[in-house]
Amino acid sequence: MGNLQHHAQTTLRVNGKPHSLTVDHRRVLLDLLREDLDLTGAKKGCDHGQCGACTVLVDGRRVNSCLLFAVALDGCEVTTVEGLTGDGDEEEPHPLQRAFLERDAFQCGYCTPGQICSAAGVLAEAAAGHPSHVTDPATPSGEPVPLDREEIRERLSGNLCRCGAYPRIAEAVEDVIP
Repeated sequence: MGNLQHHAQTTLRVNGKPHSLTVDHRRVLLDLLREDLDLTGAKKGCDHGQCGACTVLVDGRRVNSCLLFAVALDGCEVTTVEGLTGDGDEEEPHPLQRAFLERDAFQCGYCTPGQICSAAGVLAEAAAGHPSHVTDPATPSGEPVPLDREEIRERLSGNLCRCGAYPRIAEAVEDVIP
C-alpha cells in the first residue's frame, strides 16, 4: 500500500452496507466504488465532472464521484445505481429504473446509471423546494417545485447522453413524478 502517511481509515455506508477501508488520500470515490467495491454502475466518462456518467448520491444529494476524494466522505451514506431499489425490496427495480426501461430512455446505456441517480436526486431536490435556474421566482420558498419538462431538462443538464436519448429520459422522469 505504500507509505501509510498518505492513507487514512475511512468508513462509508455504500448501498446500506458499512465498508471500512484504508484509502489513499488521492483516491476519488468513483475509483473506490468501481475498483475496490466492484460497483461498476457509475461510469468513468470525462474524469472532470462535466459529463455526469459518474453521478451517485452522497447523503441523498447527487454528486460527481470522479471529483470527490473518498477520505473526505468518512461517515457518509453513498447510494449507487446498484443500491436504488423500489419499496425496500432489493430485487424490485426503482421506479426510475422501470420508467427508463418502459420509455426506452437509453441507447448505448453508458450514461444511464448516472442519469438515473441524477434523476433520483432531482426528484428529492424538487420535493424539498430547491429551485433551479428556470424555477418561477414566484414559487414560494421551501415549497415543492413542480417538475415540468423545462425543470427536468434544466436539472438534468449536467448529465450528457452521446446517443441523444434526452426526450425519452425526460419522459421517464415525468412518469415517476409523485
